Amino acid sequence: MKKLGILLLCFLMPFSMASAEQSNNQKKMLTAEVLWQLSRIGSPIVSPNGKYIIAPVTQYDVPEDKGSTQLYLFANDGSSQRALTAKGLRVSEPTLSPDGKTLAFVSKRDDDDAGQIYLLPLAAPGEAQRLTEVPGGVSGIKWVGKHLYFISRIYPGKDWDEMQTQLKADKDNKVSAHQWNALPYASFDHWIDENRQAHLFRIPATGGDIEAITQPLGKELPRSYQSASQYDIDAKEKWVAFNANGWDDQIDVKQDIFLSQIGSGKVVNLTPNNKAPDSNPSFSPDGSTLAFTRQSIPGFYADTAKLVVLDMDKRKERVLASDWDRSVSNFSWTLDSKGFYSAIDDAATRRIYYIDAKSGKATAITKATNFGQPAITSDGSLYATNESFLHPARLVKVNGRNGKTTRLDSFNDDILKDVDLGTYESVTYKGYNGDDIQMWVHYPPGFDSSKKYPLFMLIHGGPHNAISDGFHYRWNAQTFASWGYVTAWPNFHGSSSFGQEFADSINPDWKNKSLEDIMNAADWFKQKSWIDSDRMVAGGGSYGGYLSSILLGQEQQPFKALLIHAAVYNMYSQMAGDFEVHATRFGHYWENPEIYKSISPHYFADKFNTPSLIIHGQLDYRVPVGQGFELFRTLQNKGVESRMIYFPDENHWILKPNNSIYWYQQVEDWMTSHAEPGAH
Repeated sequence: MKKLGILLLCFLMPFSMASAEQSNNQKKMLTAEVLWQLSRIGSPIVSPNGKYIIAPVTQYDVPEDKGSTQLYLFANDGSSQRALTAKGLRVSEPTLSPDGKTLAFVSKRDDDDAGQIYLLPLAAPGEAQRLTEVPGGVSGIKWVGKHLYFISRIYPGKDWDEMQTQLKADKDNKVSAHQWNALPYASFDHWIDENRQAHLFRIPATGGDIEAITQPLGKELPRSYQSASQYDIDAKEKWVAFNANGWDDQIDVKQDIFLSQIGSGKVVNLTPNNKAPDSNPSFSPDGSTLAFTRQSIPGFYADTAKLVVLDMDKRKERVLASDWDRSVSNFSWTLDSKGFYSAIDDAATRRIYYIDAKSGKATAITKATNFGQPAITSDGSLYATNESFLHPARLVKVNGRNGKTTRLDSFNDDILKDVDLGTYESVTYKGYNGDDIQMWVHYPPGFDSSKKYPLFMLIHGGPHNAISDGFHYRWNAQTFASWGYVTAWPNFHGSSSFGQEFADSINPDWKNKSLEDIMNAADWFKQKSWIDSDRMVAGGGSYGGYLSSILLGQEQQPFKALLIHAAVYNMYSQMAGDFEVHATRFGHYWENPEIYKSISPHYFADKFNTPSLIIHGQLDYRVPVGQGFELFRTLQNKGVESRMIYFPDENHWILKPNNSIYWYQQVEDWMTSHAEPGAH
């Protein structure tokens, strides 16, 4: 087969009928059931000297329909791995003491009503000891100097005892009503209590009184979501930098970075002139510099984020690599304060980059497959997760000079050794206006290019989230391929990681450029001798569900059936969600109705005639469930073959093991009933 595209990652080997049958007899497929057997490794932490490498590992019990997370200790040469915390519990946010001898993490144990900080010494055996008893629980922990810092959602004006009483009263209250007088009221899958605020606190690592850090400043952390990335403390525990809303408007929040000397009661906004988000404050290890990321366009979440450094003495800032057309969403200082390592989405692959703090020069360390944000030791060694379409995240040591990796874990080897994963490659084709479009193509196990296969076109969400070379549990292309389909992920116009112009090209017209890219991708496949153009299906979730609904409204499109998951179907109804499409940047529908009318799928209902599987979750507050039912009712009224699957206990994504397995089964049933799987 001819090599195509920007990077051929797997070469396709021709299979004879006999060899394919033999392979299938010896191997099993990457089914949904197998996906839920796999252990999932999270981002590692590492002590400065590299002695302790720790990462969370999550495993699922399908019969019990739940998961648990343990912290594991790994040898830096890959010779051993052992659990540090007990099986069957949930732990999160591991962090090490500055001397690397004690591990802190968040867990809910015994009589805990909410997650608390626990401490575990690493040099000697022993049980983890609880450090905090915070009524509302803790999150976003960091260990700096002699203190552990954490975020908690509190009732302003109440002490801890009064908060405990209030929380118990709320729990025992028989009235189920929520009340809001202003936005925001929800975020993805949870309601926001407007009477509570998120604030930063600290407690001595040896135990003692809890000290409020941000509450005395009259500034709360962002209401919709809080994490450790939204604040930082310098190594000497003199300064705190944190995110908060820079103005009174809670509808279009202006995320700024505020700076305060701890205990001073005074705070200053460092970024008052930028109306777009300034995020991820991080002090250099030597304390001389504060770094953060900056976007420039309000209302455009995929706007390129630049790395900014602020001199703490002169209070002057510099934008690093200002002409570099890639977005820095996370970063870690080197221990010598001379630069940063960052895992950056770069042309549909997440690569580790080194960015020089003085010159701003960005140098790619890794090349193929996805890497997570690395942890760094004093000798410059990097530890990160590495994954691809063909293997879930693994823990690796990365050579900071040449990107070579040494694997440190052995999770999932026993499961995947008997699984036939098929193959994949990256190709390019001509999309809208003749522009190059990158696309991942996945081939089923035993693929034989002399035969014809059906196509399952996958349409990614976002829209500004490119599909990169990583292992996907919720929409696994190799699982779909194992049913007997060639599957594809095109990174159409609007996808991130290909530069600002490409990502922003679909705003405010969400419809036409991406649609043409999908249609051209289908045409590209029609030209292949190994594709049966009469057996083509497509589907996607979120924005991918939106674009699938747009396909549904086309008079002519090549797909025999569609999967439409958590779709924005009615741009006007989307006002009920936790965000509005285009409102901040381009105006509301009553201000610019022509925008919404031209791109809202429900305006094309007169053309609906393709069999469609609609899936939606009740707890989806990003795209409320009414969107799915509106589409299903429309299809039923039109007499179009359709099926509605409703999950009362799922959100924007299907996250529970048994629901996920059912989801895959239903998608397979729908697609195979409209496009026969397998080679002809």
